Amino acid sequence: MKKDFFQYQAQTTPHPLALEISRAEGSYIYDTDGNAHLDFVAGVSACSLGHCHPAVVSAVEEQARTYMHVMVYGEYVQAPAVEYSRELASLLPPPLETTYLVNSGTEAIEGALKLARRVTGRSEIIAARNAYHGNTMGSLSLMDYEERKAPFRPLLPDIRHIEFNKKEDLDRITSGTAAVILETIQGGAGFIQPKNGYLKAVRDRCDEVGALLILDEIQPGFGRTGALFAFEHFGIEPDILVMGKGMASGLPIGAFTASREMMATLREKPMLGHITTFGGNPVIAAAALATLRELTSSRLIQATLEKEAYFRKRLKHPLIKEIRGRGLMLCLMMKSSEIANELVLSCARKGLVLFWLLFEKNAVRITPPLTISEAEIEKGCSIILEVLEGMTE
Repeated sequence: MKKDFFQYQAQTTPHPLALEISRAEGSYIYDTDGNAHLDFVAGVSACSLGHCHPAVVSAVEEQARTYMHVMVYGEYVQAPAVEYSRELASLLPPPLETTYLVNSGTEAIEGALKLARRVTGRSEIIAARNAYHGNTMGSLSLMDYEERKAPFRPLLPDIRHIEFNKKEDLDRITSGTAAVILETIQGGAGFIQPKNGYLKAVRDRCDEVGALLILDEIQPGFGRTGALFAFEHFGIEPDILVMGKGMASGLPIGAFTASREMMATLREKPMLGHITTFGGNPVIAAAALATLRELTSSRLIQATLEKEAYFRKRLKHPLIKEIRGRGLMLCLMMKSSEIANELVLSCARKGLVLFWLLFEKNAVRITPPLTISEAEIEKGCSIILEVLEGMTE
């Protein structure tokens, strides 16, 4: 199987981890040799409820027996997508009431950019340096990492960049700006949180010049930071909210939400302003609905902050400079990229799944399922500390 993986499946790096998967359940992934791997990554923040959560599996099975794909997005009334959109609206501030369901976070970014340009009639988009919003052409255009962009140029025009958390840059947002797009917490840059009222200042500047604020909650959304969405921590509301990753417990989905009035602009002049075949797929929407109900009917969201405190208490070591992030969106900042690499690879050999961040090479990702237990946290932290002790001997 591994030989066929390298021969027939397109690769994204020269050296993938290539773990051969047999099954997954809860906080564990099992390989074809029967070894259990404690998962501190959750499919890069995607498996909110862990692997094969019974409520999600049941919802998928029931919907798959009822009907699967029947028509392209937006033409037929399909209960899972309607119920999901309605329940999501009930949990969001009133302007955010209409949701467009798509297939991934990066497609949701594309839709949000189109919507912002359509609503404002402007073309300029302002993004943050060291941001990551996806890898399709529009999402890639938002990045300021030229090494990743250069091979694919020309990209979208009229993209400008500001420094995250630098209020002095906000005068670059002008009456020619369609939208400012920010990750509520920067992911690939090293789990950087907004500070000193930064998001409030961005919100005020957007209001002043008539620009829209798009918040990318693809990674921090759905309870990962101790609130359903991370923007709730900072006392502001976006005009367009983008989500993905953890919203369906590991199934492929994304969405963008805005006011009903804004979303109506995609219906005409031209019609089909955004169109997708499989967006709102009933099986995926059923999984998303089960995930949302499980998150909001339990203590999982509140418990992320308790689990964060436990991680911070246990993971103290001279090779760890700091722990960044919030809730269960955490990263260990190591003293060097070499130490970070060795920690990820050595823990993998000991049955603990860790991973890297995209831009910050000294970081090690810890984004486990929200369902992870204290005993599992203890087990994983013990492995991390054991590996770090081995490096210092």
